[in-house]
Amino acid sequence: MLKLTKKADYGLIAMKHLAVNRSASASAKEIADTYGIPLPLLSKILQKLAKGGFLRSEHGANGGYKLARDAREITALEVIRSIDGPIVLTACFTEHGFCSHTEKCNVREPLRKVHEGILKLLSSISISDMSHEGAACAVDEELAKSSARLYELGPGHPPAN
Repeated sequence: MLKLTKKADYGLIAMKHLAVNRSASASAKEIADTYGIPLPLLSKILQKLAKGGFLRSEHGANGGYKLARDAREITALEVIRSIDGPIVLTACFTEHGFCSHTEKCNVREPLRKVHEGILKLLSSISISDMSHEGAACAVDEELAKSSARLYELGPGHPPAN
């Protein structure tokens, strides 16, 4: 099953929270309490996002975290990769990309296209997009387009451009 890790999910939740409440910083405790996220885990995720240049840590009585860049310039893919590393659909898409079935595999190319579609979709969704009510409609439209292209991946069906 293809799914986000809890860490990536929590990271996206925190990023959206900070984008929606961009005028003020928010502490890890505030975000954890708001969404029922374990504080120690969220603290590590926020530190990782700060090291990655996505968040700015503010010290002091009113300290906490703020977005380091405009939410329109941060993609879901960047956040997920910062937290989890590369997104890999199957072993053959890794740097060393070999498995015992490589020579005879008849699904490698269709799966490569699925993998690229997932990466393209995640890179097209900004934290700002996720922070707006209408964003769900835009994401649903993009998913519908991607799904239609995936049905065309079988033999004899060239992908639509």
